Amino acid sequence: MNRLAKAMMTGNLIVTAECLPPRGSDYHEIEALASSLPENLDAAVIADNPDAIRGSAFSAAVMLARKGRCAVLSMATRDRNRLALLSDALGAAALNVAAILCTSGAHACSVCPQAATAYDLDSVQFTQAVKRIVLYGAGMNGKPLEPGLDLQVGATAHPYLRPIELNLLRLKKKIIAGADFLLTQPVFDLDGFSLWMRSVESKDFDKRSAIIPSVLPITSLKRARALQDSQIYGPIPEEVIGRIGKARDEAAEGLAIAAETAMRLQGMRGVRGIHILCGGCESTDERIRAVRHLTAALKS
Repeated sequence: MNRLAKAMMTGNLIVTAECLPPRGSDYHEIEALASSLPENLDAAVIADNPDAIRGSAFSAAVMLARKGRCAVLSMATRDRNRLALLSDALGAAALNVAAILCTSGAHACSVCPQAATAYDLDSVQFTQAVKRIVLYGAGMNGKPLEPGLDLQVGATAHPYLRPIELNLLRLKKKIIAGADFLLTQPVFDLDGFSLWMRSVESKDFDKRSAIIPSVLPITSLKRARALQDSQIYGPIPEEVIGRIGKARDEAAEGLAIAAETAMRLQGMRGVRGIHILCGGCESTDERIRAVRHLTAALKS
């Protein structure tokens, strides 16, 4: 049983972190990343071209797994049809990747506008297809495959989408489809997240899937205002904007806010872990520092 599965079974706080593949093909960057991640991190989630064309998430996840890391491969249905999705999922399992995070992915217009999209499956269908392979050894066409995969299946959740009834309906579909864990969009508005979490608890969804909210260190006032204007992650409280704007070191203040948010989230009933997002950091060194700082705070 891989480390992520053990963490989910024990009931201990799960701490995971996002890892961005390099923009080039230098495998030494992946080796450096593997050696730099905190030893007590439960899993590294390898992002699948979230913001630009990057090195293969599949390759990065496999390399991290070979270095002894618990690697979660994020796969976006945006880029592959069901043949490619399930083939890569099987290949990842064969190469000791711990889990597949089933996502739709950011639309290509924000990553590579010239690219055509696939969307042969949506994220719910993809979650169900991977879980079917894990449980029954069968593909979507019903033909038998090799059963008994040691592979967890994850999906994403957005706690700020409203109306909340439709939000919970989509969440229920992902849980029924077989999501073992759910990573949320980054949390800034704790009151809004608490409202969503209480609704999740009222349906007992937290007992069927590990709810793991995300935190995102904001590196600058400019970045904070851009997130506030876009509302892509839900509301950014004015308190957050004000603290970063008044800080002498904006990045350090953003990290402090993320740490405070993480500590408050881990104390909420029904929360099983914390996912650290660092896609806004400008360099690998900054991401590693943020992951180390937050992991140390949560695991102490």
